[in-house]
Amino acid sequence: MIDTNIVMKQLVALEHMSMEELREKFREFYGFDSACANLKQLKRRLAFRIQEVYYGGLEPAEKAILQDVAASDPATRLEKDSTPNRQPVRGTRFSREWHGRIYEVIAADNGMFEYDGRLFRSLSGIA
Repeated sequence: MIDTNIVMKQLVALEHMSMEELREKFREFYGFDSACANLKQLKRRLAFRIQEVYYGGLEPAEKAILQDVAASDPATRLEKDSTPNRQPVRGTRFSREWHGRIYEVIAADNGMFEYDGRLFRSLSGIA
């Protein structure tokens, strides 16, 4: 029988960990270093993994179904010799606070970014 208190204690502990502690926990659970620089995202991945370890992950048959669905989805297919499109999806919002002010940028079409009613070719151009 699984003690849910153990799981809850580990999930709560994530909230109090530094970025370096989270990276170490990630190495412990996944066996490799995380390239994630986003504290919130790293906590989410670890929370998922903790629950997966204690409660069990997907069955092989379920994984196979998901892989079949992904393989038939044109959005997930890449040609073998093509490089993945590293552009964010249109409508993605980037929000940052700097010196007490919140700046929001929206990904537009053709790799452009909209900020303050104007289009820019890169996030660096906005900065």
